[in-house]
Amino acid sequence: MRLSRLNWIASFFLAAILSAPAWAATPALPGTVNYVEGQAAIGSETLNAKSVGSANLEAGQTLTTQAGKAEILLTPGVFFRIGDNSAATMVSPTLTNTEVALSKGQAMVEVAEIHNDNLLRVQENGATTQLLKTGVYGFDADSGDVRVFKGEAMVQDGDRQIKVKGGHELAINNAANLKSIKFDETQYQNSDLYRFSNLRSEYLAQANVDVANMYWAGGSGWYGAGWYWDPLFLGYTWLPGNGIFYSPFGWGFYSPYWVGYAPYYGHAYPYNGRPLVRGVANGHTVYGGHPASGFRGPTSAGASAPHFGGMSGGFHGGEGGGGFHR
Repeated sequence: MRLSRLNWIASFFLAAILSAPAWAATPALPGTVNYVEGQAAIGSETLNAKSVGSANLEAGQTLTTQAGKAEILLTPGVFFRIGDNSAATMVSPTLTNTEVALSKGQAMVEVAEIHNDNLLRVQENGATTQLLKTGVYGFDADSGDVRVFKGEAMVQDGDRQIKVKGGHELAINNAANLKSIKFDETQYQNSDLYRFSNLRSEYLAQANVDVANMYWAGGSGWYGAGWYWDPLFLGYTWLPGNGIFYSPFGWGFYSPYWVGYAPYYGHAYPYNGRPLVRGVANGHTVYGGHPASGFRGPTSAGASAPHFGGMSGGFHGGEGGGGFHR
């Protein structure tokens, strides 16, 4: 019975892959539209569900929303999400120089992976913010605010540079006193755009497990870290090159070599003060969570007990629990 079910799942995945559009099999570029809801457009081109994966925000083009939202892929592991009644222009879409200008409304950037050679910047109200670390960043062009929920940013305003750390915000319009201050994160975590970004991160993490299983142990079509199309979620997701990464929102992203450790079904539980995820993988209970927890998952189909212990690499990320929560 179990073998029959596995064969059915494998057949379903194969059929989905074969039926995917030809363009969806190619790697996504910075600026690729990955999600649309409501009213959104690039110039005069109206965006809809069919635009996902095919529409691309080129240099000099502007994405606008009315009652709608959109998600744009930047460098692998970096998601740019724009809220209602907003406008963002792609300044530079290259991998080593990725820059977006927010001229109206709100946007959030989720950075799950960043390299030394990445130059990630967001323009707003005449200032340019460089994102320095993995984290969650909020921008409000209407009020001129830059918020760092997690991570670290450097804001360049004329000849002045202001470092903004996690839990701090900077009012760019307050030219007389450009100084970052603490803010109440819970106030914004209940906002529509923040909840939208968190939910999108969760969906993308689930898609990551689907796709990583397709390329299990470096199967055909695997070319390393990057954006990969998921025919079930009808969008791109991010696959790390190796190991397990935790997004700033706490969701797990697995490379094909490590997807066997993914807690497919789980809920967060505290463990010695750390977030812990209990899940089911390969029919057995496994535990994971904070990168420092030492989780190593089941080592074989015969493993029948939760495992804790050392791991010689593979866990990356910052604070917060990981895995899938349902």
